[in-house]
Amino acid sequence: MKANHPARRTRTARALAPVAAAALLLAGAAACDSDTSSEGTDRGVHTLTPEPEESPGGSPSPRTQESFAASVSAESERVRQEATQRLDEVEGRGNAVADVSVTGLPLSGSEEVRSARVRVTNPTDEAAFYAVKVEFVDAEDKVLDTVVVGIEDAPPDRTVDARANSREAAGVKTFPRVAQAERG
Repeated sequence: MKANHPARRTRTARALAPVAAAALLLAGAAACDSDTSSEGTDRGVHTLTPEPEESPGGSPSPRTQESFAASVSAESERVRQEATQRLDEVEGRGNAVADVSVTGLPLSGSEEVRSARVRVTNPTDEAAFYAVKVEFVDAEDKVLDTVVVGIEDAPPDRTVDARANSREAAGVKTFPRVAQAERG
C-alpha cells in the first residue's frame, strides 16, 4: 500500500494546482491595488492643498442659466422684431416665397403650442436675412394666428430650419402656410 501514496499525492497536487494558481493571482492583484476607475492618482499620495469638491465650471449656477436663457430670448425677440419691420415694408407676398416651405409638426394632447417647421433654402451666393410670416389656418381656411420668424445669415446654397410656434392655434388641427417671405 505504500506504493500507492506517491501516485495519490501527485493526483491531489494536480487537482489543487489550478486553485493554487488562482489564489496567487488574486493575492497579486490585491497587492497591486490597481484601481482602473481612478484618475491616475495613487491612493497613498496626498496633495498639500485640498482639491475643490466641485470645479467652478462643472455646473453653472441657476443665475447663470437664467441669464443665458434671458439673453437667448432677447436675441430671438430682436431677430423677430427685425423680421416684422422688414415684412411691414413689403408689398405682396415678398421676394422669397419660393425659397421657403412650411410643415406642421405632430401634436400631442398636452401641447400648449402648435408648431411648424420653417425651411429656408438660400439660392444666392451670399448669406442673407430671411423674414417669414407663417399663418396657422383651420379646416375652413380661417386664420387662427400669424407668427413671424426671422433667420439671420442663412448660408448660400444651404437649407436652414426654424420653428414657428403659436399658442393661439394650440389644441386645434391647423395647417401652416407661408403668407409672406422676404430675403434681404
